[in-house]
Amino acid sequence: MAIFSNNARESGDPVPTRTDPQPHNRRRGDGIPLSIVAKDMTIVGDMETEGVVKVEGKVRGTIRGASQVIISPGAVIDGDVHTREAIVAGEVHGAIRATDRVELQATGSVAGDITTPRIAVLEGGRISGAVKMEVETQTITAPYVQLA
Repeated sequence: MAIFSNNARESGDPVPTRTDPQPHNRRRGDGIPLSIVAKDMTIVGDMETEGVVKVEGKVRGTIRGASQVIISPGAVIDGDVHTREAIVAGEVHGAIRATDRVELQATGSVAGDITTPRIAVLEGGRISGAVKMEVETQTITAPYVQLA
């Protein structure tokens, strides 16, 4: 029997086929667009996406609307980051505004203000700016009721 053999084929049984288009072991982030700024790449200008942005190189501009921004060790962002979640292992020279959370890893540094409801700073992470722990306010409006 070979290492990669299929026992169903060797036994003469029919090979099972998948009827559902989605595998059962999908991760939570699957289906969300992923954009990568490679190590040898520099983006000059603003970026806007609904998906995940992984920066391994340099960005000179603002990143807006991303569901997640991942700044790898050695990466540099000269501009603001507006996202749901930011994971910083590189450098950010600008403000970070995250609606969910910010994670500053041991190799990460931020030279600017951070506004987020939740933050995690690992030992070695550096912040040069203010940290504002704000929860996004939601306006609740009651339906209009006319009293007689």
